[in-house]
Amino acid sequence: MRADCDRCFGLCCVVPAFAASSDFAIDKPAGRPCPNLRSDHRCGIHRDLRERGFVGCTVFDCFGAGQQVAQVTYQGRDWRTDPEVAAGMVEVFPVVRQLHELLWYLTEALALRPTEPLHTELATVRAATERLADGDPSSLVALDVPAHRRTVNELLLRASEQIRSRAGRSGPDRRGAELIGADLRRADLVGANLRGAYLIGADLRGVDLTLADLTGADLRGADLRGAELTGSIFLTQAQVDAAAGDLRTGLPPALRHPTHWRRPAARSRRPAARNRRPAVRNPRRS
Repeated sequence: MRADCDRCFGLCCVVPAFAASSDFAIDKPAGRPCPNLRSDHRCGIHRDLRERGFVGCTVFDCFGAGQQVAQVTYQGRDWRTDPEVAAGMVEVFPVVRQLHELLWYLTEALALRPTEPLHTELATVRAATERLADGDPSSLVALDVPAHRRTVNELLLRASEQIRSRAGRSGPDRRGAELIGADLRRADLVGANLRGAYLIGADLRGVDLTLADLTGADLRGADLRGAELTGSIFLTQAQVDAAAGDLRTGLPPALRHPTHWRRPAARSRRPAARNRRPAVRNPRRS
């Protein structure tokens, strides 16, 4: 469930639509290759994406769906040399990407060691999700992903409640809360439910987020300098990459401090908060 660009055909640079915004420098319709995509399926400006206005590209994570579609679903057939598969890949990639994302969350939930019978239910649904992701193109396109997501989310919510209860008290419920630009430095967020919360540009410096559920929380531009996220749950690398932080920011062992956190902060050119909604749909928001 980690992206392996060497085994993909640049699908993340072809399939999604981009809207010109603070996240993307250009408009790009779905299914059309980005003009920066080279013939070898690599990005021609990869090292300068942030400086060139493609911050959104730096925080996109396919959870390994790219190589799954390229090497398993289509058995190595390249859309450039085999145009017959191009249209199918455009339809299949978003489906597999969602399934792989669900697999990532289910794997994380299992690693947090919930008690029985929840652990068994999670393992069963994870195995079923793997089988769905291994399907052929026609079965993937016909799949009712929202229905399967609802099943998975019900289990993940139960897992979240059980795991967050380890804090010994109920954390605040800020699920889906509008916290854009909020000063949260004095907030008690230990064990908080922050699923799908809008934390764009929020000030979280020094905040303890131990056992906080960050599923789908929008952390673009959030200030995490000195924050404690080591024990937070369901935090992805893409969310970390979208935020601002420093080497004092505590992260779960599987995540890394982004390179841009080590650079001097550039003067912000972000538009007003009211214009800072996602330029592309956030599939984690549930």
